[in-house]
Amino acid sequence: MNKQELATSVAETTGVGRVETLRIIDATLETITHCLARGEEVRLVGFGNFVAGTRKATTGRNPRTGEPMDLAASVVPKFRVGRNLKDACNGVAEA
Repeated sequence: MNKQELATSVAETTGVGRVETLRIIDATLETITHCLARGEEVRLVGFGNFVAGTRKATTGRNPRTGEPMDLAASVVPKFRVGRNLKDACNGVAEA
C-alpha cells in the first residue's frame, strides 16, 4: 500500500475527504521527521516508537574499487514495533 492508497483507505474508514486525509498524513510524517531530527522519540502506544539511533563510524569498502574507506558516524531513524502491531502481524487476537 502506498501513501495514496493509505489516504483513500483512511478516508473511507473515517468519512473525511481523501485530500484532507492526505494532508493529515503528510503533516503526521513531517512532525515525526522533525521530532527525530531534534533527537526526540515519538511514541505511539501499541503501534511502536520512532527513535533517532546512532550508527558508529566504521571502515567499509568502495563497491567499485574494493578499496577500504572510512564511513562517518551518523544518526539513523529506527522503529521499534509495539506489542499490538506485533500481535496483529502474528495473528494474535486482542484479549
